[in-house]
Amino acid sequence: MRSGVTGACLVFMMVLSGCVGTQTSNVCRTEVSTTAETEHKTDITSVENILARLTLDQKAAQMVQGAVYNMPDNLMKEKCYGSILSTFGENFLSASQWKNMILKYQKEAISSEAGVPYIYGNDQVHGLAGCRGAVIFPHNIGIGAANDKELTYQMGLAVADEAKFTGMLWSFSPCLSAAQDPRWGRTYESFSSENGMVAELGAAYTRGLIDGGLLPCAKHFFADGNVLYGTGENSEGEKRLIDRGDAKLTEAEIQDLLKVYQAQIDAGVKTIMISHSSVNGIKMHANEKYISILKKDMGFQGFIVSDWNSIHNIPGDNLKDQTITAVNAGIDMLMEDSNFENCRKYIVDAVNEGKISMDRVDDAVSRILTVKKEMGIIDDPMMEKVTTKESSLGSQEYRDLARTLVEESLVLLKNDNNLLPIKKGTKIYVTGPAANDVGAQCGGWTFTWLGSTDADNHGRKWIPEGKTIMDGLKQLADEYNLTIITDPAKAAEADLTLLCLGEKTYTEWKGDSADINITGSLALTGNKKAIDQAKSLGNPTVALIVSGRNVIISDYMEQWDGIVMCYLPGSEGDGIANVLTGKKTFKGTLPMPYYSKVEDIRTDQVLYPVGYGLTY
Repeated sequence: MRSGVTGACLVFMMVLSGCVGTQTSNVCRTEVSTTAETEHKTDITSVENILARLTLDQKAAQMVQGAVYNMPDNLMKEKCYGSILSTFGENFLSASQWKNMILKYQKEAISSEAGVPYIYGNDQVHGLAGCRGAVIFPHNIGIGAANDKELTYQMGLAVADEAKFTGMLWSFSPCLSAAQDPRWGRTYESFSSENGMVAELGAAYTRGLIDGGLLPCAKHFFADGNVLYGTGENSEGEKRLIDRGDAKLTEAEIQDLLKVYQAQIDAGVKTIMISHSSVNGIKMHANEKYISILKKDMGFQGFIVSDWNSIHNIPGDNLKDQTITAVNAGIDMLMEDSNFENCRKYIVDAVNEGKISMDRVDDAVSRILTVKKEMGIIDDPMMEKVTTKESSLGSQEYRDLARTLVEESLVLLKNDNNLLPIKKGTKIYVTGPAANDVGAQCGGWTFTWLGSTDADNHGRKWIPEGKTIMDGLKQLADEYNLTIITDPAKAAEADLTLLCLGEKTYTEWKGDSADINITGSLALTGNKKAIDQAKSLGNPTVALIVSGRNVIISDYMEQWDGIVMCYLPGSEGDGIANVLTGKKTFKGTLPMPYYSKVEDIRTDQVLYPVGYGLTY
C-alpha cells in the first residue's frame, strides 16, 4: 500500500514540475539539474505556479463538483475535477471503505495531466452521519438548547477526528440559519432563532472543525431561515410550502444576518455555500451584490460553492445562461450532481465568447487552489500525514461527549408537583413510539438523506451502536430500583407514565408542514394512541418530546404533569434517563420560541419564550 501511495505522490510531483504530458525529457533533466538554492526558492506546488500552467479547460474543471455516483474514476483522470460531492446511503460504508474509495479517485486526479488533488465533500451536519460506527450528535437545535460554546467546540474537534478516518475532509457545516417559522422542514438545522446565538455557536463549531483538521463550509448564505411561509420554491416537481422561499428583509435585518457570516470569517472559515432561497425577490445564487460584499467588504479569502443543482432555479433560458450568471455573481465552484461536465464546458465556452472574463475564472481557481494548499491536500494528497486522536470511530470519549450534549440539551417545560426527578423505587410504565427508536432520535441527514425510524426499518436499530431512552432507563434500573413496565396489560401497576412522543424523520422540504401538531401529519405513528392510553390510566404522566422543532402540544399539555423537550438527541439517547432520574440536572433552555398554535408563529404571542427552561 505504501509503495503505491508513494508512487502516486511521485506522479503528482512530476506533473507539477512539467515532467509528464507534453514536456520533453530534456526539459525534465534541465529542471532536475538546477541548483539547490534555486530549488529552495521555487515552490512547484505554489498556487501561482499551478494556476500558471493550467489550461482554460483544466481551470474550468476545478470549478465544478460532481456526485460520486456519477463520477467514473477514469473520468476524474481525464478531467481532474476540483471536487467530488458525496451522498448518503453509499451502502453504509465503513471508514476504511470510504477512504479507499476516496483515495482511488485521488490517484486518478494526481496522475492526470492537470495533476491537481481534489477534495471530497460531505454533509456532516451532526456527526459523521454517513459512516458505520460513527457517533451521531444532537442536531443543531439541541446544541442551541445546550448553548455551551466549549462543548460545541469539542464537538467540532470530535467530528473532525472521526471524519479523518474516512478521508472526507470537507464538511458542509455548520448550518447558520436562524429559523423563524417551525413549519420549515430545516428548523432542526438551526442553532436558534436568535442570530447572536447562531453566530457564537456556529463560530465555536467551525473553530473545532478547523483545529481538528477539517475544512468547514458555512451555509447557507444567507437568510434561509427567514423565508416566508407560502413562498417555497416550486422546482424539480416539488411544490414546497416554505423551503427555498423568499425572505423579505430590511437593511438592518440584513446587516444583522451578515454578522453571523462575519463571525465565521473571523473564525477562519474558508468555504461558504450559497442558499437556495431568495432575499427580497432575488435568488441568492444570482445575487452578485451580497456575494461581492462577502469577498470585498467582509474579507472572505476562501471560495464560494453553490448548493445542490441550485443554479438550475435562477433566471436564465438554459443551464448555460444560468452557469454564466452564477459564475459572474461570484460563485467559484458549482455543485452539480450530474451536469458537472456540461457546466465545465459552459464555462470554457463563455470565456471564449467573452461572457465570463478570464480574470473571473482565475480568481475562482486561485481561491480554490489556495484553500486546497492551506488545508494541506496539495502537499499531502494521499493523506499520509493526516493523524487522528482516537484509534477508531465511535470512541468512548466521543460517545461521552455526545451524551453530555444530550443531557445539557434537554429542556424542562413543566414539572408539576416536582414529579421529576423520578424517585428511587418508582414503577414506570414506558409507552409511545419514541421510547425505543434510535432512528427517530437521530432524524434526517443520518445515513440517508431522510433518515429512518427503527419502526420503518423493520424494528432494527437504524444505528446499531445507538442507545435509546429505554436503554438508558434499563441501565439505571438497578441503581435507582426502578421497575420498567412496557406491557400495556400491566400499565395500571405503575406509579408513573413516561409518554415518549416524536416526529417522523424528514429533511429539507419533506419536513415542511402546515400541521406541526404532535399528532399531525408528520407525527410518529402511535403518538395519538399512546396519548389517549396515558390519559385513560390516570397516573402522573411525563411527556418526552423527540422532535426537530417546537411542535404544537397545547391540545394535550394539561393532561401531562411534566413535559421535556428532547429535540433530536442522536445516537446517545440514554443520556435522557440520566437527567430524568436526577443523576444529572436540567440545564437546557429553549433556543426558539414555543408557540401554542400556528396562527401565533412569528408574533409575540408565545407559550414559552426563548431562554425558558426549568431546573430541579
